[in-house]
Amino acid sequence: MTEEVRTQTAGTMWRVLVKPGDLVETGDLLFVMEVMKMEVPHEALCDGKVKAVNVEEGQQGLEADMVAVVIE
Repeated sequence: MTEEVRTQTAGTMWRVLVKPGDLVETGDLLFVMEVMKMEVPHEALCDGKVKAVNVEEGQQGLEADMVAVVIE
């Protein structure tokens, strides 16, 4: 089963903590966005292997609900 982790809000990508091929467990921190000077963490929703990372640190103008990380 493939799980898409989507951005919760629009903002800037502050940190990306995973790369394709990494193994993650439910609750692991995948990336952190900066929204109006606040950090918004995004966690893995399932156990699996990171298939794709569609964001980069420092990337600006990200939209809400975009697919940031794919876990299979």
